[in-house]
Amino acid sequence: MASPEQLTISDGVVAAMVTPGLGAGLSRFDYVARGAVEPVFKPGPPERGPLDPAMFLLLPFSNRISGGGFTFRGGFHRLEPNVPGEPYPIHGDGFSQPWRVVEADATAVRLRLESAGGAFKYAATVNYAVGRGALTAELTIDNRGADAMPFGLGFHPWLVRTSDVVLQAPATGVWRETEDHLRAADAPVAVPPEWDFTEAKSLPPGFINNGFSGWAGEAAVVWQQRQLRLDIRASDRLSTYIVYSPSATADYFCFEPVSHPVDAHHLPASVANGLVVLEPGETTSARVTFAVSRSPG
Repeated sequence: MASPEQLTISDGVVAAMVTPGLGAGLSRFDYVARGAVEPVFKPGPPERGPLDPAMFLLLPFSNRISGGGFTFRGGFHRLEPNVPGEPYPIHGDGFSQPWRVVEADATAVRLRLESAGGAFKYAATVNYAVGRGALTAELTIDNRGADAMPFGLGFHPWLVRTSDVVLQAPATGVWRETEDHLRAADAPVAVPPEWDFTEAKSLPPGFINNGFSGWAGEAAVVWQQRQLRLDIRASDRLSTYIVYSPSATADYFCFEPVSHPVDAHHLPASVANGLVVLEPGETTSARVTFAVSRSPG
C-alpha cells in the first residue's frame, strides 16, 4: 500500500507534518497552543524538492564528501554528486528516497527505509513523536552491506529567522570552511567572538556555514517579539552542530545537530572524526528533541 503524502501528529501544543514520500522529512513544525499556527521551522514550499522540507534527515552521512568518494580499510568507495549545482555528494541519500510508514497514530509516526544503492547499503528507521510541547525524532541505521563502513547521522531543520532571534549553543571550537564549503583544516579553531553562542546572542549579519565542535547537545533559540522559545536537546552521538544562514535578510537559518564535521571521511586516522564504524548487521542511532514554550520576550 502506498504511503500517504502527509501525516500530521499533534499534542495540542505543537504539530508536525511528516512527508513519507519526501525522505521522511517534515514539511511543517508549528506551535499551536495559542489557537493559531505559529511556525517554528520554516514551512516547506508547496512545490518541494528533496532539500526543501522544514526538516530533513541526514544519513548515511552529513554534509559534503570531497574527492569523488573516500578510502576505508584499503578500498575506495565512489560517491557521485547528488544535488544539482553541488560539485560534491551532500547529506547522503536518505532525504531523496521515499520511506514506508510502519505505524502511525495521532501523536507518533514510525517510518522505514531500505537502501541498497551506491556505496552504502543500509536499513533505517525514524520515529517521530510529540508530547508535552516537544517533538522527538530518533533515527536508527543498520549496516546491511557485506563490509564494515563508517556511518554518520544528523538532522537538518530550517528555523524561522526574525530580526530579534537569538541563539544559545555553547561549543569549544569551530571548523573554518573553504570557498567550496569544505572544512579548511584538519582541526577546529577557537570560536571567534562574533560566533560565540555560549550566551544567547543574535546571529551574525553576514554569511555563515560552519560546524561547531565540542557541543554538549543543548541549545536554545528565542524569538523575543513572538514570545517563543525552542529548546534543543541531542543525544551524545550528535556532538557537532552546523549553523547556516546566508544573511540577516533571510527568513530562515539552519541549526543542524550532526555526528561529524564536514568531509569527516577524509580526516587523518589520528583525528576523532565523529563517524561510527558499523560491521555488517550493526546499528547506531541518534535522537534530538525540539521543545517549544512561551518566552516572556
